[in-house]
Amino acid sequence: MSFEVFAQLNHLALQLSLAWLCIIGATHASTVVLFLRHRRQALAAENRLLSEPLPPDCELPHVLVQIPTFNEGNLVCRIAAAIGELDWPTNRLHVQIIDDSTDGSVVFAEKAIIALRRRNIDATLIHRCNRKGFKAGALAAGLRLSDHEFVAIFDADYLPPRDFLKCCIRPLLADAKLALVQARFDFLNANETFVTRIQQRLLDAHFAIEQATRSWSGQIMPFNGTCGIWRRAAIEDAGGWQGDTLTEDFDLSYRAQLLGWRASFLTSVTVPGELPATLEAWLPQQFRWRKGVAEVARKVLPLVLFSELSFNRKITSALHLCAGLFGPMVGVCVVTGAIDLMLGLGITYGTTLLLVIFALELMAAQSAILLGQRLVRGANVLTEFVKLQIILCVFGYVHFATWRANFEVWFGFETIFVRTPKGRRQPWQQPLDRSNRAVGWAQLRK
Repeated sequence: MSFEVFAQLNHLALQLSLAWLCIIGATHASTVVLFLRHRRQALAAENRLLSEPLPPDCELPHVLVQIPTFNEGNLVCRIAAAIGELDWPTNRLHVQIIDDSTDGSVVFAEKAIIALRRRNIDATLIHRCNRKGFKAGALAAGLRLSDHEFVAIFDADYLPPRDFLKCCIRPLLADAKLALVQARFDFLNANETFVTRIQQRLLDAHFAIEQATRSWSGQIMPFNGTCGIWRRAAIEDAGGWQGDTLTEDFDLSYRAQLLGWRASFLTSVTVPGELPATLEAWLPQQFRWRKGVAEVARKVLPLVLFSELSFNRKITSALHLCAGLFGPMVGVCVVTGAIDLMLGLGITYGTTLLLVIFALELMAAQSAILLGQRLVRGANVLTEFVKLQIILCVFGYVHFATWRANFEVWFGFETIFVRTPKGRRQPWQQPLDRSNRAVGWAQLRK
């Protein structure tokens, strides 16, 4: 290959990667625009829906609550106690603790089952001797032993409020084509460490802005793996839980909604849970999420492109599935840009224009984090903007540290599901951190 051909190919790679980053940046910026466009009407509709009366207790549907666990220790007792407090008729509440533990945590699961049965709740322990299918396999195993119409799913480190079921069941009763209702996450330990503070801000942007916008604007909205209620018919229609990806929640969400089912996000219903407290715990979780999304993209992207979705929904879904390429594309830009400079080509007009567009879109995308902190936490925007620059630097490192995720998917490397450890102390003995809890959505309703 001649020097001229190499230089041209390198420059082309730089231009294409920059163009891709501009497209991804545009999707983030459009999310903020759509959020501001839909928020008043959507929140008003949510308020009306949650104010609708429910049927009498004797006519409420049976609900199965699934708690998949793996080496969670006494955390399972905490979540079971919260389930026992749910405001739902006990004769219509059914609980499964599906335990794959290998460290003796099943003893705590047995205690939790006994405590629930003392409250006259139908509770069952399913202890699997292997982790086939990981979390997806556990949830599927539980469904085979039940026939209830609605299925609520909670990870062991979340604590649903008493009114969770009565809030989240309303949309499902009102809309027969609704497959899923997802509640918004809040956090018990957001102020515990520098790492949890970063996660809280990033996740507030995801839940308060991105998930809400996807739901309000009719885009495909993914399930977040916990704190939601599924309609059993939708799960079965989509082929059930499948363990061939690391993000079974993301996978099932797409498969169901490609068949015409819909998903809804409730901004005003929050469920607090725990965040990984150290970088050593957070990085494997991010790696798993990125690789899982890439696996789902490889699996369902052809289905999206050849589906009956509108052109707009196909494009937004494809970009959503391929968002994990953001980090690798930044790497390509850095490498090819450095080579361009070393070859003495300088920065061309086209490259400069793309860089400016990308910078503007990146600034617009950052507003999602600032908007989330202002609306959810009541934070000062200027103070948060200064913090945001540090957060983005750390998040950039996380992208760099997990770059192998997409590479492994496209080259066929498999990854075993690894549980994310939560809490540096015994998490069931930690007092709830209410100093940084959500202040509500009063600002959103103005």
